[in-house]
Amino acid sequence: MKRAFALSLLACAILSVVLAAAGCGGTAPSSTTVPVTRTTLRPTTTSGPPSTTGSTSTTAPKPTSTTTSTSTSTTTTATLSARQMAGQRVIYSYRGLTPPAELLSLIRHGEAAGVIFFAENVSSNAQIRAVIQTLEQAAASPQNPVGAPLLLMTDQEGGKMRRLPGEPLLSEKQIGQADDSGAGATRAGSGAGSNLRAIGMNVNLAPVLDVYRRAGNFDDQNGRSYSMNPQVASELGAAFIAAEQQAGVAATAKHFPGLGAATSSQDTDLRPVTLNVSRQSLRTVDELPYNAAITAGVRLVMVSWAVYPALDAGTPAGLSSAVVKGELRERLGFQGVTITDALEAGALKAFGTSQHRAILAAQAGMDLILCGSRDISQGELAMDGLESGYLDGTLSKSMFQASLRRIMDLRTSLSSVKD
Repeated sequence: MKRAFALSLLACAILSVVLAAAGCGGTAPSSTTVPVTRTTLRPTTTSGPPSTTGSTSTTAPKPTSTTTSTSTSTTTTATLSARQMAGQRVIYSYRGLTPPAELLSLIRHGEAAGVIFFAENVSSNAQIRAVIQTLEQAAASPQNPVGAPLLLMTDQEGGKMRRLPGEPLLSEKQIGQADDSGAGATRAGSGAGSNLRAIGMNVNLAPVLDVYRRAGNFDDQNGRSYSMNPQVASELGAAFIAAEQQAGVAATAKHFPGLGAATSSQDTDLRPVTLNVSRQSLRTVDELPYNAAITAGVRLVMVSWAVYPALDAGTPAGLSSAVVKGELRERLGFQGVTITDALEAGALKAFGTSQHRAILAAQAGMDLILCGSRDISQGELAMDGLESGYLDGTLSKSMFQASLRRIMDLRTSLSSVKD
């Protein structure tokens, strides 16, 4: 016993010296040491969604932590180049049924955080499962210093908004109108999680938490909102999140702070959108479901590209530190991963190249940059922008590395693909 205890103390001392040396100055500017915590991989646990009925306070209560409770099994450090660090913040997309060689190369060299899949990438469950196995094999390359699962995601909201066959079959609107809406939201979340999990995906860009204002508007026309009542949207969104994450798939609440006031023609994918909603209405209606989602432990939040003059006069939310840092992180207390909407959106046409947009989003506090144009070069341009911003000081190094830690914490908490 005494000898084992002494050896344990000696090992701890040696590890402390090694870790201290890794954090010292003098590292070449093209690389940095990023801690990667490897955790026991298991589905998120939750005690169920909270009730938010009657809550209208403009001061959000402090939610519970969004960090998944896991036991640390091993802690290692991986030295990433500036380019690899930049790549670890980019989600790529591609055309057709077969991932291109360029994407596989990026993954093998540690220059990709993950991939988003669209309907055109899927012909059957067996086909997309084989694709995901190919991506995971690339990630397992000895050239890749990141030993964490890729983020493999899609939009499986329900109803018309599904990239894959199968659950959830009902739209959010149909669930919200049902007599057993709470149970329906739970079934939808569980179904979405089981569906994605079975083919190897680990992130769902759902649920939509927008609180629609009028019948037939942007969200309602495709059944993408649970309700006009923010309390109902809060409870059903939280139920979906809890069930989906219990199934082992990370949920994404979107589109913060909310697109519920958008008319049928106000589509940020196509054009700039300004929503003239008062700060009070934003906080008591649109943001209310996010407080419930954060309390339920939601892992990611997608921020919209609409402009909200009550929060930031002329900047899309996903490029605004007042929205990302001020509202989402500081006011609501979200500690998880932020992800942009599609970087190629028409709402950003006045904001320059993919490189420039990626830099602006990172400056605002966005963690992951979603490149959805189905063109690998778009993701590479975003990576170029992040890399140059990191090296020339345009981007805060401490903020950059904080984003990487959040992303790595998410990735190491998700199970890798299983047959």
